[in-house]
Amino acid sequence: MPHIGWNGLKVRPGVPLLRGSEQSRVYFVHSYRALPEAGNQSWVASTTTYGCEFISSLGKGCVHATQFHPEKSGAAGLQLLGRFLGAGAGFEAAAQHDAATLSGLAAAPPLARRVIACLDVRANDRGDLVVTKGDSYDVREKPAEGVQGAPAGDVRNLGKPVDLAARYAQDGADEVTFLNITGYRESPLLDAPMLAVLRAASVRVFVPLTVGGGIRDLVDGQGQCFTALQVAAEYFRSGADKVSIGSDAVAAAEAYYAAGGQKSGQSSIEAISAVYGAQAVVVSVDPRRVYVHSPEETRHVCVRAPRPGPMGQQWCWYQCTVQGGREGRDLGAVELARAVEALGAGEILLNCIDEDGQGNGFDAALVGAVSAAVRIPVIASSGAGSPAHFTDVFRATAASAALAAGIFHRNEVTIAQVKQHMHDQHVPTRLA
Repeated sequence: MPHIGWNGLKVRPGVPLLRGSEQSRVYFVHSYRALPEAGNQSWVASTTTYGCEFISSLGKGCVHATQFHPEKSGAAGLQLLGRFLGAGAGFEAAAQHDAATLSGLAAAPPLARRVIACLDVRANDRGDLVVTKGDSYDVREKPAEGVQGAPAGDVRNLGKPVDLAARYAQDGADEVTFLNITGYRESPLLDAPMLAVLRAASVRVFVPLTVGGGIRDLVDGQGQCFTALQVAAEYFRSGADKVSIGSDAVAAAEAYYAAGGQKSGQSSIEAISAVYGAQAVVVSVDPRRVYVHSPEETRHVCVRAPRPGPMGQQWCWYQCTVQGGREGRDLGAVELARAVEALGAGEILLNCIDEDGQGNGFDAALVGAVSAAVRIPVIASSGAGSPAHFTDVFRATAASAALAAGIFHRNEVTIAQVKQHMHDQHVPTRLA
């Protein structure tokens, strides 16, 4: 399964390039591994544990290679790159560890639970891209209080996308997600401003960038056809590390089940995953609760409801939606998760509509059900209102990451506060 996240290094003696990295975490995103064995011991510079111990870097003579991504590993990665550029002849020392063994070395830090900052990006009435956040998808300022018939205000402006992304990365965000909700989302290849945001962010932000919005097969206003793979490729070329697929993933899952669990090879998930790897494909799910009195009332996977339904129902299933939550489908979130994993997705982002903007905490019932149903990483989203909410969802579920937007944009909670709370409560995390 894809190894996605910040993990530690067990460093062999005599590797100057990695000196001081033993207690740091670096960013991994890969689907393949090399295992240490007798024939490659003289090459192994460090190992990492994810299910088993694998080789995370190699050193031999003047050559060093890493399985992790220094350019996405924040300060620790930049320090490593700096040593590489300045190592000179001293870099040969990496070849002097042949007799060293990995036994007896201090254990590396475990895989961290990630904290992700999400930025909804949209053009305002003047055409400038801004980070916004709304209530139930309404991102415009409300009319003046008490003034009937007053027009709605401009798009709510919570900051400039690149500046906010850089600030969050500096504050300790493990990843930054851009959700493209601009007017060009129907033809994202024409969205030069959003592509420019990605390019500019890549210069200042040294953690992974995910972008979502409009990634599907499409026909533009001139009648020209583009595939989802072409759209994703443009985002990748502009600096994205992962792309997030929404409504198109629901259609792909429905087709998968209609075909008796057979893959067609035609879905956007399959096409992008085949070229760029499963770790590059995130599926964003927007489910809402459908309450039932007992699991026998529905064919969908049910869980105990976090709170009773309007008629006292104690059970619910999570209905997938499309079109920004406006249209429900006869497909549960658990069933969708299983389908997109089979199709090649590497990660699932769960946005619980019922909890969005409520500040009551993540929906642990939803996150727990989905993370238990698949082997790929699951990101909890919607509902965060305090640092404790992040710790709670990590303790209650197998979620790999948790995402928030509004509380960070409004400075109600900082990422550093979230990370410190997790650290104090012994939840593995990367402190900036």
